[in-house]
Amino acid sequence: MEENDQNVLHKDASPVYQTDVNGDTGGSNTIRKGLLPEKKVVYVCSADFLSECDRIAKVPFRASITHALIEAYGLLSRMSVVPPKPATFEEICHFHSTDYIECLQRLCQDDDPDKYDEEAEEFGLGYDCPADEGVYDSASWAAGGTLTAAEHLVSGQCSVAINWAGGWHHAKRDSAAGFCYINDIVLGILKLRTKYDRVLYVDIDLHHGDGVEDAFCATSKVMTVSFHKYSPGFFPGTGNLSDTGIGKGAGYTVNVPLNEGCQDENFYRVFEKVMDIVKIKFDPEAVVCQCGADGLAGDPMDSFNLTTLSLAKCVQYLLNWSVPLLLLGGGGYHIPNTARCWTHITSVVTGTKLSSDIPEHRYFTLYGPDYDLMISPGNRADTNTPSHIKNVIAQISENLENLQ
Repeated sequence: MEENDQNVLHKDASPVYQTDVNGDTGGSNTIRKGLLPEKKVVYVCSADFLSECDRIAKVPFRASITHALIEAYGLLSRMSVVPPKPATFEEICHFHSTDYIECLQRLCQDDDPDKYDEEAEEFGLGYDCPADEGVYDSASWAAGGTLTAAEHLVSGQCSVAINWAGGWHHAKRDSAAGFCYINDIVLGILKLRTKYDRVLYVDIDLHHGDGVEDAFCATSKVMTVSFHKYSPGFFPGTGNLSDTGIGKGAGYTVNVPLNEGCQDENFYRVFEKVMDIVKIKFDPEAVVCQCGADGLAGDPMDSFNLTTLSLAKCVQYLLNWSVPLLLLGGGGYHIPNTARCWTHITSVVTGTKLSSDIPEHRYFTLYGPDYDLMISPGNRADTNTPSHIKNVIAQISENLENLQ
């Protein structure tokens, strides 16, 4: 790593956690000097929305646990809280095929244990994406949250919009995949495209954002950039450096494959270097960022070794572009750590300084034994060597060189 990269993360990010030098934490909702938010932030949420999204099988109650921590830190007063509606069948079919969505609806209403057949298998419904009762409702509410957030950006009512229950990036036009049934991200990008000519999608989830890439790989109007683990046998098995788009979209797909154990310094370094090039070559009018937290240390995926510092720093980098920004959730299966991460990012977006001490609230006991907002990295070795990082950046730079 270059010498001037050594402390790039901690230069700006660490004050979010640390107690002031005079020993005063400033309370749980202090505005950091020089960071009064000039951007209006919309946060999508309602009681019905949380209730439905809490039923998502792979992340039960994650929506409410995240919201409760954001609320406990007093961050709701720094945002406009907007209630969403579930996405309608017609809205969902702006991307997904009617045959797939009709099958999903039908199976979710059928309690027959033998309901799965060749049609269900064709649509990816089974195994890791069973069409259990309530799945369609939960997925349509999550998608409706992203559409509501995107609509507020399109109307100019805000410059940043957040849906932490969104970010289901694996769903394809005609099939479910990887716990994802409705690709709310694609729907949100299509909504943004009604106003913005060039939309950039950035994915910092542990897994490759294959469903979004597939949707836009043949257009030059949406650039997709995915930072992810890439190794044999790791889901979804796509996202190689050589995958750069097809037809009119050739060059507008950017994949950043990383190795086991990636830590904050390497992750942010490659993010900054790649996004510097992307900004120059694509110059987006709006940005969508999927902030999956399954690369955090302690996540059951047990692959990367990140803390919230790097992910929050990536979001801060995008905020500095001063273009409309849609922030979405994604993976994150250590639920208290995911809540920590998205609360931290929310504080960055709102320019709010948080105490490192988790406030007492309904889910307080989940954060023991330290009750700290900070996530410490583990001991996993970072196998992303300097030569690997250098090669990835160089190849991406070469891939983007010929973009008009």
